[in-house]
Amino acid sequence: MAPLPRLLLAVALLHAAAASAATDDGEGGRRRARYDRVFSFGDSLTDTGNALHLSPTGAGPASRPPYGETFFRRPTGRASDGRLVVDFIVEALGVPHPTPYLAGKAAADFRRGANFAVGGATALDLNFFESRGLTPFVPVSLDNQTSWFKNVLHLLGSVEEQRKITSTSLFLVGEIGVNDYFVSALGRNRTVGEVKTFVPRVVAAVGSVITDVIAAGARTVVVPGMIPLGCEPQLLAHYKGGAGAGEYDPESGCLTRLNDLAELHNRELRRMLSGLRRAHPGTAVVYADLYRAVTDLVVSPAKYGFRSRPLAACCGGGGGAYNFDDAAFCGAAGTAACADPSEYVSWDGVHFTEAANRRIACAVLEGSHSHGAADEPALSNSWATTEAWRRRIGCV
Repeated sequence: MAPLPRLLLAVALLHAAAASAATDDGEGGRRRARYDRVFSFGDSLTDTGNALHLSPTGAGPASRPPYGETFFRRPTGRASDGRLVVDFIVEALGVPHPTPYLAGKAAADFRRGANFAVGGATALDLNFFESRGLTPFVPVSLDNQTSWFKNVLHLLGSVEEQRKITSTSLFLVGEIGVNDYFVSALGRNRTVGEVKTFVPRVVAAVGSVITDVIAAGARTVVVPGMIPLGCEPQLLAHYKGGAGAGEYDPESGCLTRLNDLAELHNRELRRMLSGLRRAHPGTAVVYADLYRAVTDLVVSPAKYGFRSRPLAACCGGGGGAYNFDDAAFCGAAGTAACADPSEYVSWDGVHFTEAANRRIACAVLEGSHSHGAADEPALSNSWATTEAWRRRIGCV
């Protein structure tokens, strides 16, 4: 029998080797237990300040109270009463908050990460919409965000230095596509069936960004899926009166035809991600199931600490079942926020409250450890690491 000190040393070395393997980004798409920074792409669900620097949106709702009231105590450009999912993820990982691209100037601003997301951004470019007689909310697409990312890479130094940074970073690509479907469905009153024909193009645009960041050296890419569109108070209010009773899901109260669109998007997205995993086995491409995360809150609000009307907006002047009216959007004269946003899932009828964003981030971090497909990687190989991340932001 080996002497006890020697045995203890051997056990310690085995644990160290296991921990090292768990953080290795080698072949097979192993995830790092620690990341140094975050780079993110997307729309208003991820934008932490870029929209403030664009003329079409600089004076938008997120630039004035009551936005930001819960955590920051002031508007920051985030479309919520407080933090977004990306904020909770960076806090869970213990990394700096990425600099909004349009707020940065020099390499030093981006060495801690960059956020390229813009409120109102689309996956598809301006030409796609204009050729169909549609006008996007802002002239920013994933093509623009990819160009910004490449600008940041050039600022960061040599290709070798760039790859050192990208290989130790977590990339978030999405959620994106909501505005493509909003513009298409609401802009010309197209049927959901017509809008579904746009799904392959939207998913391909997301795949193009993922391919670009992998080429730049990314080793871990998280790709959030589409949210349940049929549970959005804005869309529920828009279709109210035009949908029959049979078009609402009896469990959630959400519009099934809009959720069918979101589910189609997610099926196509997951199929595309599966192909990327086969093409890039050294990179972990992680699907984040936002659809399930949000529907869980809507179907079982009390379980997560929300009140019994999860489809009503906290802030706005619409009243009624959804408390939403485009003419009385949150922040406009005569509107008000609810007394306690933490009791609501929806902040303004389009975006989520900080409380909901926390629960969504918890679900993203947990990932396939709980309900993902067996062949889909999670953000971390280690359940202990995942639980430590979740504990930091109050999930457990």
